[in-house]
Amino acid sequence: MASSNFIDYVKICSRSGRGGGGSAHLHRDKKTAKGGPDGGDGGRGGHIILRGNSQLWTLLHLQFRKHVIAENGLNGGPDHSSGAQGHDEVLEVPLGTIARDAETGEVKCEITQHGQEIILTPGGRGGLGNAHFKSPTNQTPRYAQPGEPGIEEWVVLELKLLADVGLVGFPNAGKSTLLSVVSAAKPKIANYAFTTLAPNLGVVAYRDYKSFVMADIPGIIEGASEGKGLGLRFLRHIERNSMLLFMVACDSPDIAEEYHVLLTELEKYNPELLDKKRILAITKTDMIDEELEEEIRQTLPDGLPTVFISSVTQKNIGQLKDLIWQALNS
Repeated sequence: MASSNFIDYVKICSRSGRGGGGSAHLHRDKKTAKGGPDGGDGGRGGHIILRGNSQLWTLLHLQFRKHVIAENGLNGGPDHSSGAQGHDEVLEVPLGTIARDAETGEVKCEITQHGQEIILTPGGRGGLGNAHFKSPTNQTPRYAQPGEPGIEEWVVLELKLLADVGLVGFPNAGKSTLLSVVSAAKPKIANYAFTTLAPNLGVVAYRDYKSFVMADIPGIIEGASEGKGLGLRFLRHIERNSMLLFMVACDSPDIAEEYHVLLTELEKYNPELLDKKRILAITKTDMIDEELEEEIRQTLPDGLPTVFISSVTQKNIGQLKDLIWQALNS
């Protein structure tokens, strides 16, 4: 899918409905001259609601919808008739969507499950009719409550992809190729930097009908945490991955140093990312022999689960899946 179709950040003006006013009606008919207060309550203003939808993976459908406005509640009427509630506006969003106050940055809510509904901006309450204010000392109240006003606020919706495994690596490390081999995803693949301009998700089949979700995050470069390249824009998606698969090509001048740079960029962006489980995959090993592979192995960090793979020849792809599954379930 083209990068122009992947939208992970939108800013909207959310305005909930005003509550309807209560009625100050006094009952009168041809048989009753002074029937007392019978004003009904006003209806609640419409809410702005977020609803999780697992079939969505982008906020594209909200990109040009800058103003979301719910209906006002209707006023109460005579004979204790309540006003109708304002129609709620429901925004379907992909799982992993966070709503923030645009001014303060405070997180208002997040959607993580299909069908989950959260009121983003509550509608104003309807006012009480004068029937509620009748008392022995005030038997004909001629007043009622007005409805509460709705709320108007600017809200940022930010998507952080939910995946089990996040692929982390410099451009041309082979992330897209691996994803295309182990899943049905068809990311764009070419021999130049930043082929992937938007995250791609793929479901990886494992043994006994098990599976896990893998996310190909666009290539990070040194300085990504400071806004260089594409990394800063998509680093947020790594935050939601259960574990990280670092990928470094075997023809890198210094594999250990490249891994360290990637780790440093993640730490600068969010130190908590270093708490995630990590696996290192050395890619494109169909280009080297066993002797060179062993030399590379001697230079790698101790204690880091490492596997030498080739997406082209399928070398050690099964072993990689085993390591990932063990990490996800340990």
